[in-house]
Amino acid sequence: MIYYDKVSKVYPDKTVALEGVSFGIEPKEFVTIVGHSGAGKSTLLKLLIAEDWPTDGKVFFESADIHKLSKGQTAKLRRRIGTVFQDYRLIPTKTVYENIAFAMEASGRKDREIAADVPHVLELVDLGHKIWNFPRELSGGERQRVAIARAIVTQPDVIIADEPTGNLDPGNTYEIVRILKKINELGTTILLTTHNKGVVDTVGGRVITIEKGKVVRDDKEGKYIL
Repeated sequence: MIYYDKVSKVYPDKTVALEGVSFGIEPKEFVTIVGHSGAGKSTLLKLLIAEDWPTDGKVFFESADIHKLSKGQTAKLRRRIGTVFQDYRLIPTKTVYENIAFAMEASGRKDREIAADVPHVLELVDLGHKIWNFPRELSGGERQRVAIARAIVTQPDVIIADEPTGNLDPGNTYEIVRILKKINELGTTILLTTHNKGVVDTVGGRVITIEKGKVVRDDKEGKYIL
């Protein structure tokens, strides 16, 4: 489904973020990308959603070269990829319901669908009782679960999660990983970046290790070796 073909990224200040990276991700896989801060993990994800462009190489989603898509095609691609960030990116003036509904409205969903799907997805992340709360009334772990609910409510094919547990304590970290694993079991491809060994051990599965912009390991079963 996803393939990075000899991808390099060099920024204008000559910083090399990625160098000759090649790997593929199959549908319904749960892949964890590990590496120290600055290794190039976030750059990989930005390339996948066309927030950044490679200096060399290509990134494919199915048979499409992502960086040759028109604006309209790119918008359609992004609707197939849900994103979860370390800093949640919730709208503080909107309730939990409204934050998730906003994502659905942006993808053209009707009010009837929104009213049915938002409570359902909140139950999936164990937050049905917080539906009318504002982000300021939630813990960090709860905010991240709302962010996950927002990412999955449009039923994307892929979820990319960039250090989603970076601001959380061990208990909330375990809860976020548990929810991501449950989403994966329902058939969604998960691409997770982290530098947390505990997260890798909990997820298991395939682990790709990045060092200084290069893939140095690709293990089928969870191993954290840096």
